[in-house]
Amino acid sequence: MRKMTTLFAAGAAAALAGGLVSTTGATAATESTARAIPVQLLSFNDYHGHLEATDPPLASDPTKTPAGGVEYLSAKLTELRTKVGDKNSLTVAAGDTIGGSTFLSGMFHDEPSVESLNTLGLDVTSVGNHEFDEGTAELLRIQKGGCHPVDGCYFPDQPYAGAKYPYLAANVFKKSDNKPLLPGFTIRKVGGVPIGFIGLTLRETPTLVDPAGVASVRFADEIKTVNQQAGALDRRGVKAIVVLIHQGGTQDPATSNYDGCVGFNGPIAEMAPKFSSLVDVVVSGHTHQPYVCTQSDPQGRPRLITSAASYGQMVTETYFNINSNTKDVNRNSFVSHNVLVDRSNTPDPAQTAVIDKWKTLAGPIAGKVVGTIAEDITGDSSGNRGIETPMADLVADSILWGTQSGNSQIAFMNVGGVRASFLTNQISNGEQPGQITYTEAYNVAPFGNLLVTLDMTGQQIKDALEQQYDPTRGRQYLALGVSEGFNYTWDDTQPQGSKVVASSMTLNGTPMSLTSTYRVGTLNFLANGGDAFTAFTGGTNLLGGKEDLQNLVDYLGAHPNLTPPPDRVAGL
Repeated sequence: MRKMTTLFAAGAAAALAGGLVSTTGATAATESTARAIPVQLLSFNDYHGHLEATDPPLASDPTKTPAGGVEYLSAKLTELRTKVGDKNSLTVAAGDTIGGSTFLSGMFHDEPSVESLNTLGLDVTSVGNHEFDEGTAELLRIQKGGCHPVDGCYFPDQPYAGAKYPYLAANVFKKSDNKPLLPGFTIRKVGGVPIGFIGLTLRETPTLVDPAGVASVRFADEIKTVNQQAGALDRRGVKAIVVLIHQGGTQDPATSNYDGCVGFNGPIAEMAPKFSSLVDVVVSGHTHQPYVCTQSDPQGRPRLITSAASYGQMVTETYFNINSNTKDVNRNSFVSHNVLVDRSNTPDPAQTAVIDKWKTLAGPIAGKVVGTIAEDITGDSSGNRGIETPMADLVADSILWGTQSGNSQIAFMNVGGVRASFLTNQISNGEQPGQITYTEAYNVAPFGNLLVTLDMTGQQIKDALEQQYDPTRGRQYLALGVSEGFNYTWDDTQPQGSKVVASSMTLNGTPMSLTSTYRVGTLNFLANGGDAFTAFTGGTNLLGGKEDLQNLVDYLGAHPNLTPPPDRVAGL
């Protein structure tokens, strides 16, 4: 719960931001008749239900300080709010608050994540692609409340009440009537002045989730949507406007500066300068990267764009003043800084209670040992998704094993869907080193996808492999893990569509024919064209299979003391 504190004058807000990096210089004086209303904006992104304080230090933190955990995130937010008082502080997020979550939240359809965000006082968030992981109907349940249609009420005497904060989805429209699935903007007041928040996700969301789950909606262009919504707010007299968008960029990782903006690039770096000059601040996400940048709007005025890494390990602390006469942001007053959630504060007891509540429910299954490894097996979605990794190949092996009833010969797994690694010294539930628990298996495969087997020609397989590079995609390189027995060479010097050396494709040492048909095992996510791998949709004679997590658990039980698979792809 938030605590009320005394409000500070405008100059005090800037003074309390001592040590923070001002992106534009000294604060300009306002008209003598106007008040400068101080606003504190606390933002984060890509929470993904990481309630527990178990994540390793951020790669962008040169001190490698342990960070994250919602008990500490909530405590850090409370500490930061005391600088200006609750009435002048707003807490916002830029999508992926749910989905792709760790065991404790994902096992219960992310009701724990929403409860934790309700508890820490989130004011508003945009949707991200992962909000659609279980389809549009489930997203609406997450917002509005109600027990899960299959699992029912986890606590019958306390039915799930929904999110207290709004999910904004300005660019998501129902195909049936072209009406918005969720609101596009919301308005909050600070010092009596309205601040508008526009929320949206990236247009390519249907390629990042199971397309079947979003078949009933369409995703509109981000720039056009932002500009339309900003105009609508302006016509309502709202002059201070913040965009919460689940799209992001990167900066030069060699800087090791999570407050930096060196070599800023990526989709949002190209997109945001085209947003209407009515927009004052852009809070971004999706790439799990930290940055604090200033870009020029179409009128050449400075505009802030930020991102706070992921998993609740960082919060962006932003200050600005609003002129009480014009009701607009004084952009010369921007002061912004990424704050590490360093676990130095006393953990929030209200969040501890949330965690304990759900851990008690999860206890009987969480610590069950389901397999063993002899060495670390690494290479999940938190790293480079554009290269072959041992972990993705291992999951592909498990899919091949689990689709033998469908006579599979080859299996593929998208690296982005492999959400964790197997580490010998990672202890999640008091198990011995090298033992893999159900929790750890879940953290690798949290999406509830289904195994499928289908017929594909050698040419279709090559086409799917070529789609590992797509210059129109937010992440241009997205690799596929491949199963044992299949090998090929990737030549990145060749143009798009010709990077796979056809003559190098072999199955169990035998050259493959582009005209022959092979049985391919994969997940329904890829079979439906997820991650823009549309070549899989041409497959025929589809045969369904078991759920991917259960298959992985069964595979681990049948293959003790696993070691990293050898490379199967040359050049990728």
